[in-house]
Amino acid sequence: MVSFFAHYFIKDYQNTESPSVRQAYGILCGSVGIGLNFLLFLGKLFAGFLSGSIAITADAFNNLSDAGSSFITLIGFKMAGQKPDSEHPFGHGRMEYLSGLFVSAAVLIMAFELVKTSVEKILHPEPVESSPLILAILAVSVLVKLYMAYYNKVLGRKLNSAAMSATATDSFSDMLSTSVVFLVTLASPYTDFNLDGWCGVAVGLFIFYAGISSMKETVDPLLGQPPAEDLVRQIQKIVKSHASVIGVHDLLVHDYGPGKLIISLHAEVPAKADFIAVHDEIDNIERELQNTLNCTATIHMDPVVTDDPLTNKLKNTVDDFLRELSPDLKMHDFRTVAGPTHTNILFDVVVPYGCPLTFREVEENLNEKIRNLPGNYYPVISIEPDYGTR
Repeated sequence: MVSFFAHYFIKDYQNTESPSVRQAYGILCGSVGIGLNFLLFLGKLFAGFLSGSIAITADAFNNLSDAGSSFITLIGFKMAGQKPDSEHPFGHGRMEYLSGLFVSAAVLIMAFELVKTSVEKILHPEPVESSPLILAILAVSVLVKLYMAYYNKVLGRKLNSAAMSATATDSFSDMLSTSVVFLVTLASPYTDFNLDGWCGVAVGLFIFYAGISSMKETVDPLLGQPPAEDLVRQIQKIVKSHASVIGVHDLLVHDYGPGKLIISLHAEVPAKADFIAVHDEIDNIERELQNTLNCTATIHMDPVVTDDPLTNKLKNTVDDFLRELSPDLKMHDFRTVAGPTHTNILFDVVVPYGCPLTFREVEENLNEKIRNLPGNYYPVISIEPDYGTR
């Protein structure tokens, strides 16, 4: 259904990198979600009234909250598609993450209320009625929620949308909870055990777990997370494909919402190259990144000496020292400055998160090893974290 509507009502619907197309998809999915969830609410409320089941009634109001969540998603996509202004020069793309966060918060609130009501049902049990009509309503609800989870998951991946992924998680948890309610309603006439109340507690706890997981997916990009590994590889592949570039380091990716990336990096180039020609090539790389990844790119040129035998020998030696300490350590901007009494060795070391060594331990170990080399060498080391990997 969503694909059918997208095909006929979203212009250029296959261009999912376009902010306007993303916005149209968000509004479409939000509208469909509001309609389907409200219909499910009415059906389950009627079934809960007929059966006297607290689990069915709670599940009905869960669908009502889902309709509200779909409305939040719709508003989030609408606001995320607004153009940059003087107060928000990087655009409003993060509103999509905020809408996903609000959806997750609504899921947690509903989970708490469901557990609370179910505990009351355990303390004060009431008989649960079952009929073909009630079971049919629940069965249809399971199928509808499965469909909603499917299309939100597919579009969430296609659009790289945290909000749609959160909605997909919510729909899938609803599908599972309604399935449990269906089984309990089916089995209740054949047992005296209070399945209804305990089922409500189990469903509430499951929904709470799903809400926490969904919230993490929306909070991480708001706090700032490393870029995806495939994006890093794609950036490095584009930059290194140009003959003037020897290496890449200090890659930073700032995410201001889907389709609104700002990339900065340092590109190592030969120190003896024609800098006017290299600068022209760097400009071309920036434009290629912008056109390929729909981003804003800024590249800093780092001149590197490539034809000095002593510098190259010292660099290889320090590389060996780094591998001895940890294979995860990386080095860049290696250079030497010779003086009348000693030679300075200057370089930066990138220490990834999760490395067993602290910054200080890395620096102290390298200082000791370099000072023990034949000759009078003085290390000047800058230690930095790795912002470009997970």
